[in-house]
Amino acid sequence: MYLKQPFYTKLAMVLVSLIALFYIAMWGKSFLAPLIFALLFAVLLLPVANFIERRCRIPRSMASLLSVFLLVLSLVGLLYLVGMQISSLAEDWPQFKQQVLTSVTDLQLWISQKFHVRIKQQNNYVNNAISRLLETGSSVVGSTLVSLSSLLLFLVFIMIDTFFFLYYRRLIVRFLVAAFKEENAVIVYDIIAQIQTKIRQYILGLLLEMVIVAAATCLALWILGIKYAILLGLLTGLFNIIPYIGIFTALCLSTLVTFATAGTAKLLLVIGTVLGIHLVDSNVLLPVIVGSKVRINALITVFGVIVGEAVWGIPGTFLAIPVIAIAKIIFDRIDSLKPWGMLFGDERDEKHPEPLKEEIKEEGHDVTAAPERK
Repeated sequence: MYLKQPFYTKLAMVLVSLIALFYIAMWGKSFLAPLIFALLFAVLLLPVANFIERRCRIPRSMASLLSVFLLVLSLVGLLYLVGMQISSLAEDWPQFKQQVLTSVTDLQLWISQKFHVRIKQQNNYVNNAISRLLETGSSVVGSTLVSLSSLLLFLVFIMIDTFFFLYYRRLIVRFLVAAFKEENAVIVYDIIAQIQTKIRQYILGLLLEMVIVAAATCLALWILGIKYAILLGLLTGLFNIIPYIGIFTALCLSTLVTFATAGTAKLLLVIGTVLGIHLVDSNVLLPVIVGSKVRINALITVFGVIVGEAVWGIPGTFLAIPVIAIAKIIFDRIDSLKPWGMLFGDERDEKHPEPLKEEIKEEGHDVTAAPERK
């Protein structure tokens, strides 16, 4: 016999479930993060694997392996392109260092004139900061080496998990259908199909947006005469994947390189160019290319990125939006969870939004007399 639980019991159960969920996510970061990345890559590569398997008459294991190999080649090509630009920056390091010193000297003179802080005092502040940094230099180098080895192992696990997701995709679908009641099989198939379609379209739209932003930034900085325009454009496109936070990181890098190579003359032009491209991207490209795939409101987007960074660090910032999109697809197709899907979505998704009581009162109507909309 079903007993209706009081509100405080339901609230306690929800809070305990959320705490347990976050604890599991933080405890299982080392294997859950690559698993979700692999799931996204598998969804993206699924049409490629199906094409190789069916059209080319190749066994599923070999088709899955070839799909992962194509993904690795694409990532290696991107890293090679960025590495070439960084190597050119390394070759010009003496000139880069000299320009930094010249720019710092000019900045010190400006601070001395405007704020009446002598250059000797400024040098003392800088030397104290450098000495503190050198004291922790060994630990920084050690943590950097550990981070690089962890990143390599992280990428290897992602590729292995992607292969197994592609190879056992039918078994996974059968398991998900069998895990629920038989009358829910249609809903399960619908959720799986929607996740595949929406997430694939979202990732492809995100990649297209990244290419457009990178190309526009490269072209704009090249016209302005910035020396490392291609490198800054590529970094801006890559960091643009992270909502809101990524563009400010790219802006800081562009500002730093411009300040070191061109001084303060073109600094404001670069800042205005990057912010202008970001405004066009946020108001034109993002709604047209990405926003039409899965609509998530800005509040949930920012909250998800912050929580993702707090739980999983940098990988969490990349995974926040796809995970929220998958959750929204599931919430929208389960009756008891539809309010959560409504919370994650955008008001533009509602075809007939209910007017608020305050809005009705402002129009001079009686709230109690207003008929309910069915």
